Amino acid sequence: MKKCIYKNYEDLPLMMNAESVANALGISRASAYELLKKEGFPALRIEGRVVVPRDKFIEWVEQNTGK
Repeated sequence: MKKCIYKNYEDLPLMMNAESVANALGISRASAYELLKKEGFPALRIEGRVVVPRDKFIEWVEQNTGK
């Protein structure tokens, strides 16, 4: 398992790409790309890029960890 490089939510970028999602969750970049494709994950597709707004990512994490 990869080590998470972010210490708190404020350290996360405002708009997260696959690499920052992977780093935040401590998963591989390949796993992050798979997660970005899953229904219910708050990914936005903008002109060929896939990004995740930080606030929606935080909501998703909290909903999926029982907090």
